[in-house]
Amino acid sequence: MRDLDRALDDIVAIRSQIARSAEFRGYGPITVAATGVLAMLAAAVQALWLPDPAADVPSYLALWVATAGVSVALIGIEMVARSRRIHTVLADEMIQAATAQFMPAAVAGVLLTVVLVRVAPQTLWMLPGLWQIVFSLGFLASCDSLPRPMFAIGVWYLAAGLGSLTFANEAYAFSPWAMGAPFGIGQLLMAAILNWSTATSDVEG
Repeated sequence: MRDLDRALDDIVAIRSQIARSAEFRGYGPITVAATGVLAMLAAAVQALWLPDPAADVPSYLALWVATAGVSVALIGIEMVARSRRIHTVLADEMIQAATAQFMPAAVAGVLLTVVLVRVAPQTLWMLPGLWQIVFSLGFLASCDSLPRPMFAIGVWYLAAGLGSLTFANEAYAFSPWAMGAPFGIGQLLMAAILNWSTATSDVEG
């Protein structure tokens, strides 16, 4: 029985190793592009209905947290369906590997937001830049299982976050485009790379 358990454990380990080393194709370009458009729409909503976000930070946070939540839900639903179609028997392992790579950054982003809101509200002007930096770290951690040009997307978010912290002072930090432009452009670029990668894979296949 112990030999059987050891063999089963070895099979699970091998499947997990294959999943970590294979290219993950669970992200669909259309859905990723939709999240970029959603970020721009959220920026437009903020510009119209929240003209002074610094005076109403809870509404600002609610808008962008809701936007992030919808984006994650859209990508997550398609990721599961697309992985089961493309990766078939390794779908669960591929999804777990992709989620595990990004999860530490996601948890750090949530905890960072909670701590700043509760302990240091005077520093909340830094949140747009910090969110972009945290997202870049999660994205860069996932790059090993994504098409190679995806590294540029991680660099884009890192540069955008650092730029936001450097040039967006307290008066402009909550500008709708401090979030809408980096995430809108970043997600659309990511969608373009995914579309190119999918077309290339289909041709090679």
